[in-house]
Amino acid sequence: MTLARVIRFGLVGLVNTACYYGLYLALRLLVPYLAAHVIAFLVSMVGSFFLNCYFTFRRRPTWRRFLLFPLSNLTNFVVTSTGLVLLVRFAGMNDRIAPIVAASVAVPATFVVAKLILVGREPEQLPGAAL
Repeated sequence: MTLARVIRFGLVGLVNTACYYGLYLALRLLVPYLAAHVIAFLVSMVGSFFLNCYFTFRRRPTWRRFLLFPLSNLTNFVVTSTGLVLLVRFAGMNDRIAPIVAASVAVPATFVVAKLILVGREPEQLPGAAL
C-alpha cells in the first residue's frame, strides 16, 4: 500500500512539475518572471493538492486539508535548501548535482508530511478506492 502511494506521489510530482514549468513559460510571455513563477507555483500547488487527494492518497479534499497542504511544499523547500547548502558548502559537492541529491532526501520527507496532512492516521477512503 505505501509503495503504491509513493509511486503515485512521484507521478503526481512529475505531472505537477511539468504543469508548473509549462504555465511558467506561458505566463513569462505576459508578466515578469517572478510573477510568472509565483502564479505558476500557486496554480500547480492547487493541482497537486487535488491530485494527491484523489490519486495518491484516495481521500476527499477538505478545506482544512487544503489550507494545511502548503506545509508539505514548505517541507520540501526547507529540506532541499538545507541539503543544498550542506552538500555544496560542507561536502564540496558540485552545485549542479547537489540539488538532485538534496531532492532525493526531500521527496520522502515531503511524502510523510503530505500523508499526515491528507490522510492523518488512516481510515476514511473514497468509495471504490481499494488500491
